[in-house]
Amino acid sequence: MAFTTGFPTVGFDLDMTLIDSRPGIHACYVALSERTGVYVDADLAVTRLGPPLEEELRNWFPEGEVAGVADLYREMYPAVAVAATPAMAGAREAIDAVRGAGGRAVVVTAKYEPNAKLHLAHLGLEPDAVIGDLWAEAKAVALREYGAGVYVGDHVGDVRGARAAGALSVAVATGPCDAGELGGAGADVVLEDLTRFPEWLSDYLAASRA
Repeated sequence: MAFTTGFPTVGFDLDMTLIDSRPGIHACYVALSERTGVYVDADLAVTRLGPPLEEELRNWFPEGEVAGVADLYREMYPAVAVAATPAMAGAREAIDAVRGAGGRAVVVTAKYEPNAKLHLAHLGLEPDAVIGDLWAEAKAVALREYGAGVYVGDHVGDVRGARAAGALSVAVATGPCDAGELGGAGADVVLEDLTRFPEWLSDYLAASRA
């Protein structure tokens, strides 16, 4: 159901936006290699987080095995990855800023939705909704459904998702894409990290109401 309250409804990506998922995902890829006997370069894999899991697995497994290995990874993930994953600096404050402005915060992520919810619950982060299994332009479906006027993410795919939804793209340079790449992809705003978000939101709302 779409929110019927006014702006701001703000969407947030999860991996490398609200959570630093590198330690947990690294541990899960190491465990996956041990379980399958197939080498996965976990150090390399965590430098290119953002796209769906299957895209990374195609670098290491034959196409016919990818779906089954993805299921295995997701099954292993809660026990291996969740406790190892911290919140990004400013994540809690960013959600609080949206709530303090009278808005709602929704998480729209490519991550498998049950595991996304486990991360948020473990860290005590409580968005108003969590929508998983959406990547890049497909994120626009959920952003439009929930009436998000702003989408915050760390990847050029998040920029594309925001633009496809007609939402303002706020990018944080905390993931695999640097500030220049995010700006070049069409981000409306590029912040160093989420600690800058509450001040930006306050200024943006003040300007929009002027």
